[in-house]
Amino acid sequence: MELRWDGTGPDRRGEPRYTRRVIFYRATTHADLDRVTSWTVTEPVAWISADRYLAELAEGMYRPEWTWIAEYGGQVVGRALWWGPTSSAHPVALDCLDVDPAVSDRTAVAAGLISAALAGFPAPVQYAIKVAGGWRDDPVTSQAVEWRRAAAHAAGLTKEVERLQYEWTPADGVPSPAGRLTFAEASDAEFLAVFRRIAVGSLDAQTRANLADNGPDATARDEMAFYLDAPGKREWWRLAHTPEGEVAGLAIPSATPYNVNVGYLGVVPEFRGRGYVDEVLAEITRIHAANGEPRVTATTDLGNAPMAAAFGRAGYRNTEIRINLSN
Repeated sequence: MELRWDGTGPDRRGEPRYTRRVIFYRATTHADLDRVTSWTVTEPVAWISADRYLAELAEGMYRPEWTWIAEYGGQVVGRALWWGPTSSAHPVALDCLDVDPAVSDRTAVAAGLISAALAGFPAPVQYAIKVAGGWRDDPVTSQAVEWRRAAAHAAGLTKEVERLQYEWTPADGVPSPAGRLTFAEASDAEFLAVFRRIAVGSLDAQTRANLADNGPDATARDEMAFYLDAPGKREWWRLAHTPEGEVAGLAIPSATPYNVNVGYLGVVPEFRGRGYVDEVLAEITRIHAANGEPRVTATTDLGNAPMAAAFGRAGYRNTEIRINLSN
C-alpha cells in the first residue's frame, strides 16, 4: 500500500524532516525482524520491548504478518504491533503504535499504519493506550496520548472508553468471608440466566453497547462465551446466594495469557445497593489466593464509580489507565 504525506520542512533546531515523499505501509517478513526489534519508544506510554516481542512471536501471539511498518526511503519511520491469542486466525488488539518524532505529522503516518492493517483484518479490533494515572496533568504524556488517539480516530477506531487497571497481591490481605452470601458451583444454564439479569442496568460501557445493539439474550450469550474461551478454569465459577437461597449475583475468576484476573462479577438488579459487590469480589480474590496466585489483575471503566470504589475497598491498587479505542 502506498500513501502520500506532506511534511513541513526543517524543525525548530534546523534538522531536516521528511518532506513530500512517499511513505509505504506494509506487513513485515522475517527479514525485517532486526528492524522491528531495534525500535524503542521514548514517550511515557506503555510499549512492547524486543524481549517481549520475541518471546510472544515464538508463541504466535505476535506474527510478521500482524506487524506493520511505515517506510520512508528504506528507513522504518513507524511501527504498529498487533496481538492475538496463539489460536487466533487474526489479531484482536493493537499493542504498540509509534512514529519517529522527526516526522512532522506523526498522526497522519500513524493513521496510515492503522488503516493499512485494518484493511486486511476481518474482525473488530481495539487499541489500548496505556499510561500512568493523572496523565492529563502531564503535558508530555497528554501529548503522547493525543496524537495516537487522533490517529486511531482517523483510522476508524472511534469508540472510546477509559478504563482503570488494578492489581492485588497477597500482601494486600486476603479478605475473610462476611457471611451474608454463600457461593456454589452451578450449571451453564444457571450462569447464563444470571448473566442476562446482571446485564440489565449495568454501568459497564461494553455491556451497555451490546445491550443496545443486540438485546439481553445475545449479550448474555456473548459474555458467557467470552469467559468460557478465556484461559481461566470453568470450575472456578460461583453463583452467590442470599441466606434465603435467592441468587444475588455471580463471581467469575478468570485469566489472560499473562496472569489471573477478576474476570466478571455482578449483582442482580434487585439486590444492588446492599454492599454485596464487596462479598462477590472478595470470593474471587479468595479463590485466586487459595490457588497460590501471586498477583491478580482487574479492570473497570472510569465511569463505573461503584466498581472502582469496590476495588479500592478490597485493597486493589490502580496501576495504570487504559484508553481503549475500537471500531
